[in-house]
Amino acid sequence: KRSQFALKRMMDIAGATIALLALAPVLITVAALVKLDSKGPVLFSQVRWGMNGRKIRVYKFRSMKSDLCDATGVAQTVKDDPRVTRVGAILRRTNIDELPQLLNVLKGDMSLVGPRCHAIGMLAAGRLYEELVPHYHMRHRVRPGITGLAQMRGLRGPTDRSDKARARIVSDLYYVENFSIWLDIKIMVGTVISEVRGGKGF
Repeated sequence: KRSQFALKRMMDIAGATIALLALAPVLITVAALVKLDSKGPVLFSQVRWGMNGRKIRVYKFRSMKSDLCDATGVAQTVKDDPRVTRVGAILRRTNIDELPQLLNVLKGDMSLVGPRCHAIGMLAAGRLYEELVPHYHMRHRVRPGITGLAQMRGLRGPTDRSDKARARIVSDLYYVENFSIWLDIKIMVGTVISEVRGGKGF
């Protein structure tokens, strides 16, 4: 699969570059709205799991009040979360807050497609993912993605139920074991279709 991974990296670079150029007006507009809506930086960064268990810094548009942001990512958002700003609520609902991760793709920390990168110490149903799913870290054998098989299947939102959390990891592990360029293309197309139909976010 080495040649397929090399092709995947080429697709990542080309895709992220084209997306950043095409979306430049949107990115500039969103940055201005975030700045006008509340005090604080435009971007929010967080340390998460990368490939082979390496820790990476992931970027997002800031969607919370700067003094209430959770730098660890352990405290997940809930419905009507008071930490989320007005603009931030829209960004989260539309997943636009994730667009700065295209920079992570260019850096080589992330891929367009792969298991979503989790915050260090992330909880699922009140337990560490490592405790809930024995083979959890197998999902880190590849670069994390902006979208993945679990997201395409609709396994999104807060991981407050153990069965839903396990289903996500099962999807991630299936992707790792069965990776192909064709599977990546199907996931990207499926993600777009899911978002058009009102996906609930990553």
